[in-house]
Amino acid sequence: MTKVYVMATCPDCSEVKARLSDNHDFEIVDIGEHVRNLKEFIRLRESSPEFESIKAIGSIGIPCFAEDDGSISFDVRKYIADDFSTGDSCSIDGKGC
Repeated sequence: MTKVYVMATCPDCSEVKARLSDNHDFEIVDIGEHVRNLKEFIRLRESSPEFESIKAIGSIGIPCFAEDDGSISFDVRKYIADDFSTGDSCSIDGKGC
């Protein structure tokens, strides 16, 4: 099962959550819903090299897709149809939401 880290106030995340909520191949983890979820995401973000390029551009790294094998992806189109339009949401530098 793929864990999908999202936050309700992120426009891209809201769209991902809406499209995947009925798909049992995905576990949606809203990091804003409970501090336990936020801590889980922070541990992942701080320990995974995949986040280095994300941090370098001032982004948080959500939506984030974490596979059972430990691989991590930020490519929404890999999991959702090609008609998904991503924005610059959730950028720490203020350029996004």
